[in-house]
Amino acid sequence: MEKNRSWIVAIVSILLLLCTTAAFGGEADINLPPLQDVKFTAFGGITGYAILYLGLAVCVIGALFGLFQYAQTKKLPVHSSMSDVSNIIWETCKTYLLQQGKFLFVLWILIATCILYYFVGLQGKGFGAVGVILACSVLGILGSYGVAWFGIRINTLANSRAAFSALQGNPLNTLMIPLQSGMSVGLLLVCVELFFMISILRWIPQELIGPCFIGFAIGESLGASALRICGGIFTKIADIGADLMKIVFKLPEDDPKNPGVIADCTGDNAGDSVGPTADGFETYGVTGVALIAFLALALGTTAICGQLIIWIFAMRILMVLTSIASYEVNKVASKALFSKDKGFNWEHPLTNLVWITSVVSIVVTFVASKMLLGDFKDAAGNAQPDLWWVLSIIISCGTLAGALIPEFTKVFTSTSSKHVAEVTNASKHGGASLNVLSGFVAGNFSAFWTGLVILSLMFVSYKFSQHIALMAIMPAAYAFAAPIFAFGLVAFGFLGMGPVTIAVDSFGPVTDNAQSVYELSRIEHHKGIGAEIQEKYGFKPDFENAKHELEKGDGAGNTFKATAKPVLIGTAVVGATTMVFGIIMLLEHVFGGAVGKLSLVQPQVLLGLLMGGSVIYWFTGASTQAVVTGAYRAVVFIKDNIKLDKETASIADSKKVVEICTVYAQKGMWNIFIVIFALSLGLPFFDPYFFIGYLIAMAFFGLFQAIFMANAGGAWDNAKKIVEVDLKQKGTALHAATVVGDTVGDPFKDTSSVSLNPVIKFTTLFGLLAVEIAVHMKKANPASNLPTFIGAVCVIIALVFVWRSFYAMRIPEEKAA
Repeated sequence: MEKNRSWIVAIVSILLLLCTTAAFGGEADINLPPLQDVKFTAFGGITGYAILYLGLAVCVIGALFGLFQYAQTKKLPVHSSMSDVSNIIWETCKTYLLQQGKFLFVLWILIATCILYYFVGLQGKGFGAVGVILACSVLGILGSYGVAWFGIRINTLANSRAAFSALQGNPLNTLMIPLQSGMSVGLLLVCVELFFMISILRWIPQELIGPCFIGFAIGESLGASALRICGGIFTKIADIGADLMKIVFKLPEDDPKNPGVIADCTGDNAGDSVGPTADGFETYGVTGVALIAFLALALGTTAICGQLIIWIFAMRILMVLTSIASYEVNKVASKALFSKDKGFNWEHPLTNLVWITSVVSIVVTFVASKMLLGDFKDAAGNAQPDLWWVLSIIISCGTLAGALIPEFTKVFTSTSSKHVAEVTNASKHGGASLNVLSGFVAGNFSAFWTGLVILSLMFVSYKFSQHIALMAIMPAAYAFAAPIFAFGLVAFGFLGMGPVTIAVDSFGPVTDNAQSVYELSRIEHHKGIGAEIQEKYGFKPDFENAKHELEKGDGAGNTFKATAKPVLIGTAVVGATTMVFGIIMLLEHVFGGAVGKLSLVQPQVLLGLLMGGSVIYWFTGASTQAVVTGAYRAVVFIKDNIKLDKETASIADSKKVVEICTVYAQKGMWNIFIVIFALSLGLPFFDPYFFIGYLIAMAFFGLFQAIFMANAGGAWDNAKKIVEVDLKQKGTALHAATVVGDTVGDPFKDTSSVSLNPVIKFTTLFGLLAVEIAVHMKKANPASNLPTFIGAVCVIIALVFVWRSFYAMRIPEEKAA
């Protein structure tokens, strides 16, 4: 109990502070307007609600397709020695997820208290209405949590099936197994999220739709933040602990003697499956909510607002169908191109899938927009026949980004990349030092070029946002509304091929696990295994080639895990920008002159920018510190308990490593979450414009920090893969140098960088509530010092946990004997 006392005190302090503001009570000044009944005609007379019903049917079709892929994966042949290893990984993953579920419940209590105060204390809503909003926040958490469970389950089935398939000597069949499981996850994820959002729009009472969307998005964001950060810390503690043993004891990859290998396999799923799946679920929800909130605030309860919201949902509905169609087309094309080529590059079928989906999505966007918006009229009744293609071009900028960003990412992270080859070459004579420095170069260059890609596409969207067709429907009072709406559509377009983006991301943990499952099963050492497989499964196993193909698959998985990260962080930044301008419109409504007060010559804005940048760098250090300390504990335990005279590590030792990973993941997460929460709640009490500067800095500092770290880590990871697969130099000094670089890159690419995405979105979403609370208190009693006092206490609490995130997490100093 002593260990937990500090964070309990912090939570109670924040809740008491919120309670002291109850005396201000009354009606809130700024609210999302209720979303009116949508009544418009499209598709030859079909109403907007009919489109929503069609969307529900598509969600069911997409979910069934995903479940069908799951059933097909489960039926694939697998040897018992491999399925047994998969089951061990699955059981440890279940234990981890159950622990995370308890953790999420405690975090939800904290957020629910703030939501309760906001809607009851400020808006005067009844407890019944607030209960519906809280239920939607729970739905958001359960959505993130539920799809994470599904992702782990299918991945731990696919890993052993892929490992066994490699023995048959058909690389394309082996590749399609993790891709099939990834599509299953991607489709189910998008369909569940879309089903929930359509249900809220259609059946929640009209006056509660806006608040329920916000509650749902906050729940999604909370679930994704916890699962992404904890998973990222967990997986890299295990990965580093297992990798360093290869150097210390000269062990091969995934040697069963190493107690860290099972934890590493669990971490592959906790970090690279649970985290991205929950993150993806949240990303699709939050981006949509940001657009809906912006439209509701800019256009109010108008027919135009309703039409554009239905158009957004129509684009999401079509995303599911285009992804299924593109996947099936790519499967046929891949068989024609690669089925007879046993030496093909594993990245090519995945790249083809991304581009096919992108092209199909863009074409469908134009066709559907013409059908829906071809006869659009503005508020004055004037026809705007150009609006459909203007919006189509803007949203297609985002869809194109979803294909271009992976291409630019591969330039710096692929096993065929010159930058990755440079990292390998630097290691040959310069060892680990030049390996690390060369990776830094790749990461920095990648941030520059990816930033220019995003800039260019956003610039195109800005230019088209100035078209009269779009300007005519935006209120004259909000001159910035059209460009910001366009930026939000770009973020939305990033996700235009959502299931495929998630599929190629989920491909990575399966291929990584497949290699581990192969080694842990020790299948080639089983007596008479060749004859057994020949008799039972009808083929002669090729053990040596199987290992080589699985390592190639792992390299392709590393590359495509890297490609999804900048896409998700890009949506966070562009989507957060849309939400920030929603806050600006709220302030404009209350005080007026909000835009003028955001000038860069205003000191509070500059100070907010500095504060946001500072928090990004603290977060990077805090999340990495949790990995460093946990990995230290894991390494010490493994070195003390590894038994090199045994063929396999004991289950008890493996479980202990998993326990170490879980403990330090949650310790790190508590410190991080309290800081993020306290700052998001407290900073608006000083000045809302200071807080807007803070949010903008978090978004843009976070964008480049995340891209740099993710791609540097990807370069280090695949430099090691080149040494292992292409050069076949495992166990050499060169290999040791690249392993060191990979351990540096592990928290870069899979902890700090990827966690910035949900952190930015959670801060911005929760900031909507925090700004409302702070502004209301200041309006109710301008002379009161209570808001400043609350802000100061929250900041002090945050600084305590900033201190704890390093000084309470340090590696203990070993005393001389």
